[in-house]
Amino acid sequence: MASCHGFVGFVKNDLMNGAWWQKVFFVQSSSTAAMHNFLPIAYFKNQFVPFAEANLSIATHALHYGTGAFGGLRGIPDPKNANQILLFRLDRHCQRLSNSAKLINYELPADKIQAIITEFVQKNKPTQSFYIRPFVYTSGLGIAPRLHNIEKDFFVYGLELGDYLSADGVTCRISSWCRQEDRSLPLRGKISGAYITSSLAKTEAVESGFDEAILLNTQGKVSEASGMNIFLIRNGELITPGYEQDILEGITRDSILTIARDLGIKTVERPVDKSELFIADEVFLSGTAAKITPVKKIETYQTPETHPITDRLKAKLTAITENLEPDYRGWVFPIALT
Repeated sequence: MASCHGFVGFVKNDLMNGAWWQKVFFVQSSSTAAMHNFLPIAYFKNQFVPFAEANLSIATHALHYGTGAFGGLRGIPDPKNANQILLFRLDRHCQRLSNSAKLINYELPADKIQAIITEFVQKNKPTQSFYIRPFVYTSGLGIAPRLHNIEKDFFVYGLELGDYLSADGVTCRISSWCRQEDRSLPLRGKISGAYITSSLAKTEAVESGFDEAILLNTQGKVSEASGMNIFLIRNGELITPGYEQDILEGITRDSILTIARDLGIKTVERPVDKSELFIADEVFLSGTAAKITPVKKIETYQTPETHPITDRLKAKLTAITENLEPDYRGWVFPIALT
């Protein structure tokens, strides 16, 4: 974490021809935000610039109306080649973001996104595990909520990121907030405005003593966590809510289902009742940031202490992302740094 040093200063302000002095606390930091180590270069307004210079107007349309869509993908230094970075399923992430852009009336080809992200990685030369956040948005300064007749744009930034959730497992509560319906919001994309529900659910969970929230849909069926898909294991079967349950089309989710089938584990995509979570043999969350995270407790119900299928899937997914599984080489995109 970046070091942060503060000092106190005084600013003279004139008010109604008088003068008064205001005490101000200034912060000087070696990074833009003390909470994160952002990668030094961002892609912003069609060029690569220092991260600290990639700034938006307070009148930006997307800031007010949630008219943006984002992606997220992980990268790691290649364990076998210090001059190479590995990105997991880059093509799928770029295609999903391109599809999300269409939902806000913006044509942004997946191959253009992929080329920019590749150059972004080469310019930053990360040395630790990191996360890339590409974002499409209405960049105009108009005040009317709309998607037509307004400028759109695209930026990319990144930050160092280890475990998003505890690798040992998390506790969850059933949220009082419901997952939105696709008929009111295009849930096939990662629309930024939709994440108010995720934010409300996450804060409710943490402030009531849990790590994460599980949202039901409007039919009372299990949908997903605040920013992750959810799986459970019962009688050796891997079960997860299907797309009709208003879930996000998770790329890690898709990967896990494929890996499980390849390992001979039966997979089922279907509606899941809340009570099934309480009696499941194993429960885990999945996502780009979360990877595979076991769930230790849901409400007052403890899950079993051992989770062999979860552990098996996690080990396999980790090996794949490190490019150690020849059968899955097509999922891993090496990027040379020199």
